Amino acid sequence: RWLSTAATCTSSTLGVASVMPTTRRSALIIAWLGAGLFAWSLGWFLYCYLIRYGRPAGSDAVLFPVFVDVFLFSAFALHHSVLARNEIKRTIRRTVPAGLERSLYTWTASLLFLGVCTWWRPVPGVLYQLDGGWRAAAWAIQALAVALTLRASSALDILDLAGVRDVQRSEGDRSVERDTPQLTTRGLYGIVRHPLYFAWSLFVFASPTMTGTRAAFAVISTAYLVIAIPWEERIELDVWYVENRSPA
Repeated sequence: RWLSTAATCTSSTLGVASVMPTTRRSALIIAWLGAGLFAWSLGWFLYCYLIRYGRPAGSDAVLFPVFVDVFLFSAFALHHSVLARNEIKRTIRRTVPAGLERSLYTWTASLLFLGVCTWWRPVPGVLYQLDGGWRAAAWAIQALAVALTLRASSALDILDLAGVRDVQRSEGDRSVERDTPQLTTRGLYGIVRHPLYFAWSLFVFASPTMTGTRAAFAVISTAYLVIAIPWEERIELDVWYVENRSPA
């Protein structure tokens, strides 16, 4: 059911994108709304994880809510993996207006993440509850995770990530030309290979009160990162090779 919902969400978004007006103003509005939706999804996650998932579960059932949560996050993960493939990207480029490919991805990912956080099933139990100095230390680690996220994100152009820059480039705006990708080994990237993923793991596992709901979210989401990292790296290397190989 949840995978079907994800597929429907992606196909519906793709269908809407296919009839989007191609004027620069309309495309920019769509891209900026997608960026806003992306920010909203992150804010909704913080509220859910810090507030909603800290409440006691209303049922003693464990296996069924965990099963549902795995399927929910799998639907979200499947979207990321599928849309990253070159064949799917080429299909999207033939369907949506120029410059809106990344925005379509942002819209779909944000809607799915909102759905995951909203429909996440509560899991009963409390694994641990820290007090005193240990509780303060856990909060400090979560604050550090947020700081690491912001620091690592500074190396990225958030508007590029959200698809706004692609629309500007498609309209000939040379002030936002994409830089040639470079391997970064300085700063955080010289210490941690994937600072954003590392910060995510710190945040979700450093909760001072680890309810069953939070633990399920932390384990399932981090397991996806561990599985996805080598796959995404391989896809990115394939894309880089195609885009940068010299003609024979």
